[in-house]
Amino acid sequence: MVHITPELAYIGPGAGFAFLGSFLTLLGGLLLGLISVLLWPFRIAMRAIRGQKGYKQAKVQKLIFLGLDGLDPGLAERYMSEGKLPNMSKLREQGGFHRLRTTFPALSPVAWSTFATGVNPARHSMFDFLNRNLRSYMPELSSTRVRDPERVLKLGKYRIPLSRPIVEMRRKSRTFWQILGEHQIASTILRVPITFPPEKFNGRMLSAMCTPDLLGTQGTFALFTTRNSSGEMESGNRYPLALREGLHHGEIEGPANNMEEGAGAMKIPFTLKSKGKGRATLHISDQKVDLVEGDYTEWITLTFKASLGITVSGIARFLLTETEPEVSLYHTPININPDDPALPISHPTYYATYLAKLLGVYSTLGMAEDTWALNEHAIDSDAFLKQAYLTYDEREAMFFSALDRTRRGVVACVFDTTDRVQHMFFAQKDRGGPYSKVIEDLYIKADRLVGKAFNYVDEETALFVISDHGFASFERGADLNSWFLKNGYLTLKPGTTGESSYLKDIDWEHTRAYTFGLAGVYINQQGREAQGIVKPGAEASALKKELAAKLSGLRDEERDRLAIRTAWPSESLYTGPYLDAAPDLIIGFADGYRASWDAAVGKTTGKVFTDNLKAWSGDHCIDPHLVPGVIFCNRKIFAEDPGIEDMAPTALKLFGIQPPPYMEGKSVLEPGTQTVEREVAA
Repeated sequence: MVHITPELAYIGPGAGFAFLGSFLTLLGGLLLGLISVLLWPFRIAMRAIRGQKGYKQAKVQKLIFLGLDGLDPGLAERYMSEGKLPNMSKLREQGGFHRLRTTFPALSPVAWSTFATGVNPARHSMFDFLNRNLRSYMPELSSTRVRDPERVLKLGKYRIPLSRPIVEMRRKSRTFWQILGEHQIASTILRVPITFPPEKFNGRMLSAMCTPDLLGTQGTFALFTTRNSSGEMESGNRYPLALREGLHHGEIEGPANNMEEGAGAMKIPFTLKSKGKGRATLHISDQKVDLVEGDYTEWITLTFKASLGITVSGIARFLLTETEPEVSLYHTPININPDDPALPISHPTYYATYLAKLLGVYSTLGMAEDTWALNEHAIDSDAFLKQAYLTYDEREAMFFSALDRTRRGVVACVFDTTDRVQHMFFAQKDRGGPYSKVIEDLYIKADRLVGKAFNYVDEETALFVISDHGFASFERGADLNSWFLKNGYLTLKPGTTGESSYLKDIDWEHTRAYTFGLAGVYINQQGREAQGIVKPGAEASALKKELAAKLSGLRDEERDRLAIRTAWPSESLYTGPYLDAAPDLIIGFADGYRASWDAAVGKTTGKVFTDNLKAWSGDHCIDPHLVPGVIFCNRKIFAEDPGIEDMAPTALKLFGIQPPPYMEGKSVLEPGTQTVEREVAA
């Protein structure tokens, strides 16, 4: 059995949150549901009265944001010119189409936070997927912090929670839907990144990126196999299938049972009976599921039993990947069950369950498409595509259900499939072979989605189709920790190789700079980092300028290619109260390059540049000028250089609301309102 490394718990709340939360969530949910039903007639009446006021100055009755994460303007322009995207072409002709400036860096949690708030990262405090803890240098999720309940009753070996887990949203600033809600304009916000935990506002929300799985991680899959294989799997676990009396036996590992001291992880046993010719039967709990090799099951409910009769529920899809001569069974990360959520994943809390009852059970994990299972060869390309489009279908059903029920207000929904599929198939685009047209087919499918959205547009509706960034190739990885080591800015502890994750091998007493995550370089600053040695002020400023100068224009000598276009000191990009939380330098990689997989998790491998050998072959963690997003609208776009920070104030102005002065964007639909200065000239 090979388990995911325990350090990866940093990317989620940890396995112990699940049933501690569900213990009180069920009772609370029932009470809230009852109160909501009783108050429903009064709420409807009050909303009708207040709603008349909210729309007095409105220029529209309805606003639709259709987010296509990662949709690339260059590819969109190409396919439109070839006549393959008729609905996007219609939208361009009816209103407008532009490239949309993204954020520094061009990462989804950063860009979508700017979309929601209308401010730069130093005002919403999202700079990457990960932060480093300034005391321990260990990574932690940048957007969310989940802690165990503060009050726990101890009865012998039992631990009974008396309060809920503490779930903290770390993104700052206010969203446009909160402001609209204060003016009695309701919004339905579906799977817009960085909405976990869901915030309270006048509307409905289903959380997205950074929503954990039931184990408390950002997605841990499992592969059960009879193969005698070894080696660690990133973001996944490999388990043996034991053959006894004609049946293959295994155990599904769930969250830790923190109700009982020393109980360990909760497990559910199962058996797999081979039926030959690519078929098998899965027996799990009281369920019997027929499996066909290559076909996913429906979502299967997994109920883990803790102590004192407490249970916690998750859902997973199963996939039989081979039946002879070896047998292998994959299951997706165990998602939080929307029918019985262990943590709040929606606002109101019952909204997730309402959607499940209305449309069927659906994925809740922040990154639902299992890219790591494909990277680690637990599933193949066909299986990944099937899974991605199953998720797409769920999202489409939610989106159009919301539109069916929205007479006025805002509906915003983000589709991740455009991002995930491009990540995994970019290298195969236009190169011949079975997956050469996968991305083209994806754009055509997205265009059909736009066509369906047109059915909900009238003269009083504004429709925006946007993406947060575009795409580029990822051929070579850059390990800047190794560059720092070779150039005297970083030192390893005696006797270490640098290959330990999470900066563990670094000698902080002799290290001035290091990298971690996907876009940033940090100064080991005295008084900020626990073991910082670079004095703040003039010394730190001089070091940043020195590194920016040396890294800008850095070449990959082995390939004789430019690897880094520009390295920007963060103060040249950002202004705001959270500037101190930003990386000290933002790295603008050239097309074809990105932070290496090892550098992203804090390793120092010895080689500055290495080939990227994973299926994940496309990316956008490069110079943001190279990967703008897109903006289509059914109304004239006056902005000559629109940016993603313009979306929040545009939404407010459409409903006659003056954006607050701290918002840096401007409405793209009003002439003469574009800001004169932009973040950085190209």
